[in-house]
Amino acid sequence: MVVTVIDLGELRHDAPPPAAPRPPRGVGRPPRILALLLLALLTLTAAAPPRGPAQWTLPGGLGSAVFVSGDVVYVVRPNRGGAGDGRELVAYRGERELWRSPLPGIGTAVSVWEQDGRVMVAGPAGNDADWETVSYDADTGADVWRRRGVTFAVGRVLLSQSVASDTSPSITRLDPADGSTMWTVPSTGMLGFDYGSGTERMVLSPVTGQTVVVDARTGARVAARDLHPVRPPAQWQMQTVDGLLLEIRDGGGTVEAYDLDTLRPRWTVKQELVDHMDSCGALLCAARPVGGMTAIDPATGAVRWTVDRWAGVVAARGDRLLVGATATGAGGLAVLGQTDGHLVAEMSGWTLVPQHESGGPLLATRPLGGGRQLLAEMNLSGGPPPIRGVVTGTDCTTGVTLLVCRRPAGDFVVRRLS
Repeated sequence: MVVTVIDLGELRHDAPPPAAPRPPRGVGRPPRILALLLLALLTLTAAAPPRGPAQWTLPGGLGSAVFVSGDVVYVVRPNRGGAGDGRELVAYRGERELWRSPLPGIGTAVSVWEQDGRVMVAGPAGNDADWETVSYDADTGADVWRRRGVTFAVGRVLLSQSVASDTSPSITRLDPADGSTMWTVPSTGMLGFDYGSGTERMVLSPVTGQTVVVDARTGARVAARDLHPVRPPAQWQMQTVDGLLLEIRDGGGTVEAYDLDTLRPRWTVKQELVDHMDSCGALLCAARPVGGMTAIDPATGAVRWTVDRWAGVVAARGDRLLVGATATGAGGLAVLGQTDGHLVAEMSGWTLVPQHESGGPLLATRPLGGGRQLLAEMNLSGGPPPIRGVVTGTDCTTGVTLLVCRRPAGDFVVRRLS
């Protein structure tokens, strides 16, 4: 509520009485006054904040799945209006159904997302290992194009990997508007991606021969080099993290880093055992299979600190890291100092809510019993997490503005976050 204060000055007993006010110019023109009042009322109504988070329920049923994109919720469920075992994709904004469209094949959707005015649905085309991607118009639900293969987004670049039965494996960039091919490169061995810094790069690592870095936007080669010209390691895996190509070999005991722009080696470190590498803000974190992790300087490979209980970096903000529990811990989440790995705060019993979109709040739930969960936002301050309310249901997922949880009967309860 806005309160306007008018300065009337100092009232004196010996001052002359104020002159009579002039009549307002609107006298005699009531329609204009009513219009102005109506406009002011509408303006105040639009500016007023909501009284509380809106919440509603969407039909799902057993075997249904839900995906969030912006202010739209997509539900994949059995086709209630059709015959057989088909499934359909239903788009909702709020409680209003926008459109529904049948899914091809067995209709199992593994991923659903919006991109450039299209809704992409990727999943198995049948009971074998082959996949298919179907694209729908985001406004109408019309079937726009279909393509065999596993389609996924790398930043704003749409890529498709050929199906398992294809005798000539390849990676193709697609135009989201019509599914047409923009470029294609052969694909063998391991596949990795690096994006988020304004560039989208793809790494192709065959068992033997040259490892190739490709600009995912143009398909052009950025770098190519045989990393093992004499003999490849018996067991190895590749990861791309923060502009580095990381090779984990010798049963997880060695990590070697290569510059992603040139594929020149930067450093090699020996570790106890490494399962995978995470970004730890300004550092790299090597996570161990049985729990715990080691922070490494990405420029030199020097070890900065080691913890035995926590692993899995969820978020980095300032000098704080949000990490998850390990097999040796008591569960929950924790906040660590990025510089030295010291424990800032431990939040037992909290489980992070999976995100369908990046950029949304970091939400976590803790069971209360009776199908209810306490909802909080993880802010990495080290203090108790701010409580956002109580939600009913399980298997929650979140986007930037919406939280969706599944009720026991299979329907979905949706809560607006802002």
